[in-house]
Amino acid sequence: MPLLEIRHLTKIFAHSDTRLGAKSKGQVRAVDDVSLDIHAGETLGLIGESGSGKSTLGRLILRLIEPSSGAIFFEGRDLVNLTSRGHAPGHGREMRRLRSDLQIIFQDPFASLDPRFRVEDIVAEPLIIHRALRHWPEMTKEGVRSRVGELLRAVGLDDSARNRYPHEFSGGQRQRIGIARALALRPRFIVCDEPVSALDVSVGAQIVNLLAQLQRDFRLTYLFISHSMPVVRYLSTRIAVMQRGKIVEVGSTEQITNHPADPYTRSLLAATPEMSL
Repeated sequence: MPLLEIRHLTKIFAHSDTRLGAKSKGQVRAVDDVSLDIHAGETLGLIGESGSGKSTLGRLILRLIEPSSGAIFFEGRDLVNLTSRGHAPGHGREMRRLRSDLQIIFQDPFASLDPRFRVEDIVAEPLIIHRALRHWPEMTKEGVRSRVGELLRAVGLDDSARNRYPHEFSGGQRQRIGIARALALRPRFIVCDEPVSALDVSVGAQIVNLLAQLQRDFRLTYLFISHSMPVVRYLSTRIAVMQRGKIVEVGSTEQITNHPADPYTRSLLAATPEMSL
């Protein structure tokens, strides 16, 4: 059984068009009838141009936004219709517990960290919130502090980072802090939403290599979203190609990069320069 099963997932946004001078209302299918399987331990690369619906799909999978229709199953459990007493579908204690298995690394390392919090507070926050939900007896005050230290070391930061604020770090270091926060609850699945697109090439390469190492160390499963074919090719087990809200092609990394079937995939490959990682 796949770790994640996505079936006929659709997200429709309403929009207003004023280009002709008269305001008219319409709809945009940001994600259009997408079905995918993601298997435990793999990296599924999701590639497409800006506006193709990649990030919307990632947020739908994590239930950060609500789908218009379709189903999402995590280990066979229906995330869309998961209920808890007194709560609407997708909310409540049971869904909050499952969210600890499903995390995200955001695109912008400058906007994703609260500037008012020290690094220790940023990384510890999910531990403190979920301590009661998951009944972790080891998560005392000292247990949390110890776990924060482990996470910082895992992402290549030393203990001196604890008491500093986000503005004191570079973009690559901030992304490492965001990754440490995403790892705090020992997740099994992480959406990496263009995690290196805001970084320069050399720093981005370091982050990609870190993600690969963490996947081995923590047995993680990734959905890696990017518009860069070389990055996706380097990190991914399989690749899904997205255009205008639809998945146009899915296959192994070797198949997609060496024998693409769809013209859109071929155009992405032709337009992307090589890069060293």
